[in-house]
Amino acid sequence: MSQTIPRPEYPRPQMVRDRWLNLNGPWSFCFDDADEGFAGHWWERGEFPLSILVPFPYQCELSGINDKGIHPVVWYSREFEVPPEWSGEDVVLHFGAVDYRTTVWVNGQEVGHNTGGHVPFSFDVGPYLKEGANRVTLRVQDDQDPKQPRGKQSSTGLPHGIDYYCTTGIWQTVWLEPVPVLRIHTLRITPVDDTDALDVTALLHAPGTGWTVEVTVLDGDHVAAEAAHHCTGAVAQLRIHVPGARRWSPATPHLYDLVVRMRKGGRVLDEVRSYAGIRSVAIRDGRFTLNGEPVYLAMVLDQGYWPQSYLAAPTDEALREDVEWIRRFGYNGVRKHQKIEDPRWYYWCDRLGLMVWGEMPNARAWSPSAEEALVAEWERAVARDQNHPCIVTWVPVNESMGFPDIKQDHAGQYDYLERLVVVTRRLDATRPVIDNDGWEHTDITDIVAVHDYSHSAQALRERYAETLAGGPFPARTWTGSRAIYARGARHHGQPIMLTEVGGFLDLPDLPPDQLDRMYKIYAAVRSGDELLERYRDLMEGIRELTFVHGFCYTQLTDIEQELNGLLTYDRRPKLPPEEIAAIHRNVFGV
Repeated sequence: MSQTIPRPEYPRPQMVRDRWLNLNGPWSFCFDDADEGFAGHWWERGEFPLSILVPFPYQCELSGINDKGIHPVVWYSREFEVPPEWSGEDVVLHFGAVDYRTTVWVNGQEVGHNTGGHVPFSFDVGPYLKEGANRVTLRVQDDQDPKQPRGKQSSTGLPHGIDYYCTTGIWQTVWLEPVPVLRIHTLRITPVDDTDALDVTALLHAPGTGWTVEVTVLDGDHVAAEAAHHCTGAVAQLRIHVPGARRWSPATPHLYDLVVRMRKGGRVLDEVRSYAGIRSVAIRDGRFTLNGEPVYLAMVLDQGYWPQSYLAAPTDEALREDVEWIRRFGYNGVRKHQKIEDPRWYYWCDRLGLMVWGEMPNARAWSPSAEEALVAEWERAVARDQNHPCIVTWVPVNESMGFPDIKQDHAGQYDYLERLVVVTRRLDATRPVIDNDGWEHTDITDIVAVHDYSHSAQALRERYAETLAGGPFPARTWTGSRAIYARGARHHGQPIMLTEVGGFLDLPDLPPDQLDRMYKIYAAVRSGDELLERYRDLMEGIRELTFVHGFCYTQLTDIEQELNGLLTYDRRPKLPPEEIAAIHRNVFGV
């Protein structure tokens, strides 16, 4: 097993502190298929018999285990030492993401729990530490229950159809950082619509009086703006005007650095660094707008899987390279599909200029508890990512996944979709919300996002002939099997976008049952040249649909048996990226 510790970069780019200790690397590990660990007090043990390379799930090659089976309970353990200069400070143990239910012990003492496989959690472990070697132990339960938010993980553990290998346990960075007792806990950074201002809210770890929170906005080495707020509680809210502010967009992804300090009596108690992009997004007159101007969204579907590591990116460079590929193909946006991605990926989208649709991984079966699990994790995902200027929409549900009875007009499931939209708007009123990407929309979606795998421009012309002649949009999807609107909902002037198109499939070596299913959806191509010609034809057909204001091509990369990427699974292009980019420029002007 490689001993290279991956991703040395600070894992929380929106709130950076200088001192931290990366706990990625070799951990001891074991399976607990009989679920004996609790009864056996395994948290009191030392090393487990196997070794795993964190943050890679045991199912993948880079973990060093590469076991594809379903093991519903696993355990992790490792030793660490806290630098002596951290003495007297709180020490916070951070987990980027652990799938799915986690219990954490430090030195044999239970410190906390988490439910949710895609969002971060942390504990102050200072009270449990001792001098010298300390031990952290995790028990992770991942039953592969179809009612838990899981995205594209196959509930059988094996790839099939549109699902792939599972990811169990730790799959994002684990780290420690020392923090002062009186500190900045959370930052929220919000551009003020169509102005040169930022609203910065600092949530403090503890209330008090006589504190001052200062924010310095830097444009390179130049101080662009400063503001201060004298606190009498646990929240500091500042509006900062940046004269002559430069706007963030895919063409000009300008970012301002922020330094946030907390002072008392002239002494700096805490300091964190962040960044912001000043931009606005809105729906106006039936169009999506960026910085007040209508923008045609040319997007690609990206599911964030790698052949050697599945949901966990192999390196930070791999995250950056995927964003660079998308830009080279000439897309101005991306649907991050059925995944809450590592924060470093959003950082590269911010830095390199790519608009993102942020989407929640969905369950595959419904129950009241499944609804609550979804909304609980979705709220945390929005809270984690809302500072990123690259994110321009929120998508809590895709293709009614986890809501199978919407097609029968199930009133409770319909009401829950609307509840998700309301919850999302309450958390973040600055971005559009798509209720159910693909079909079966409610009345309150901000964008009508439709999936249409028509294979040619001619097929699109025929399908939408009535709409092009001034008639209504079709009532059902391209297959005729799914209603565009659920329970009598209707169009209220929202933008219409085709948010899954194309998906041209390499002729694969697959069992007949999988081939039959895929060919009902995706057309086949036999070479890069044929893929290019079919892509050009499809794009010209979409451009003729004057009522459509954006598209999303399926997809960026091959994944397992789903061989419809512009790149192979190991990121080799099937056709020259500049040729696809030229089509986007010539056809859509993007």
